Amino acid sequence: MSITILVVDDEANLRKNISDYLTPLGYEVIGVPTLSDARTCLQRGNGDVVLLDVSLPDGYGPSLLYEMQNMPYRPPMIIITAHGDIEMAVDAMKNGAHDFLTKPIQLTQLENSILRACEIVQMRRELAHLRQSQKQSISFVVGKTHSMESLLSQAQKAAQAQVSVLITGETGSGKEVLARFIHSTGPRSNKPFIAINCAAIQPTVLESELFGYEAGAFTSAERRKNGLMEVADGGILFLDEISSMPLDIQAKLLRAIEEHAFRRVGGTNLIQVDVQVLAASNRNLKEMIQEGSFRQDLYYRLKVVDLHLPPLRERKMDIPELVGFFIRQYKAKLGVNVDDITPRAMQALMEYDWPGNIRELSHAIERAMLFCEGRAIDLPDLPADIAHLNG
Repeated sequence: MSITILVVDDEANLRKNISDYLTPLGYEVIGVPTLSDARTCLQRGNGDVVLLDVSLPDGYGPSLLYEMQNMPYRPPMIIITAHGDIEMAVDAMKNGAHDFLTKPIQLTQLENSILRACEIVQMRRELAHLRQSQKQSISFVVGKTHSMESLLSQAQKAAQAQVSVLITGETGSGKEVLARFIHSTGPRSNKPFIAINCAAIQPTVLESELFGYEAGAFTSAERRKNGLMEVADGGILFLDEISSMPLDIQAKLLRAIEEHAFRRVGGTNLIQVDVQVLAASNRNLKEMIQEGSFRQDLYYRLKVVDLHLPPLRERKMDIPELVGFFIRQYKAKLGVNVDDITPRAMQALMEYDWPGNIRELSHAIERAMLFCEGRAIDLPDLPADIAHLNG
């Protein structure tokens, strides 16, 4: 976990001593002498934990506590004073200070206080990103085909081993659902699942999305931004449509995976992360390697486990179970009383080739339930290109 410590104290030697002590421990340290400088840093997002002196050249240090009370995220603040004023300490703690230390600072005591503050930072990050990644129980329909049962068994082993996984399959075959299944069944289930569609992001933006950037790295970089690889620390990063990733970013991704570390765009500090990488593609990556548009070394680094999702036309005996799953799902979502399907409607679904795979089937059932006037989906409720096959 990358943590930046903002030291706000007008004593240059104190700032240097704290920096010299904390930097080898893996922290990024920024030292500033005034409240004004501290406000600027915090507005730019530079400061996960703040060490704040009481007496500063331009004001009363703890006033920063009051200023930040209405902010959605307040970094833990450790108040530092040379006076040991108990009344002021109590007041600061009441107003949200994390801890209170007196000068001369005992560095081991400071380290322990920062460690406790880091637990708060980590907890907040996890809660925020669990919400962002739509943390929920994943219902994966295994079906009755041997290929799917074997696939799920391999996925569970990959989840427990926490290795890189390459998921291949046609569009709509359920690659992200399988990735979320791996997340939900492995030891990282309580950590973030962060998904990024490499095809949906401009190549010039993809690097900063993955690795983040420092303030001033480019014209519009007004404040530091953590990349998705850093956000996923401890959890899973899912790279959908990785075939769309430019070669230069492929090289940086490979190095980050191998070293478990990277640098933000415009940054020099190496950021250590623990991330399980899952990647997905609907294109033939081996052909792309021959064409020179995908790195062979990255391909083999990603496919420690290779999972191929068969298209729905090759697992039609699973359609009834999938239909039942989608009916239950959309009944709750749409608030309708549909809970069955007629034999002739099911027959039409079984005879269709499903070029859009499971995603197309899901949309077809949702549409049918919207138009169904009874309790069972019938042939007229299905999309025309599916219904005409039976009739």
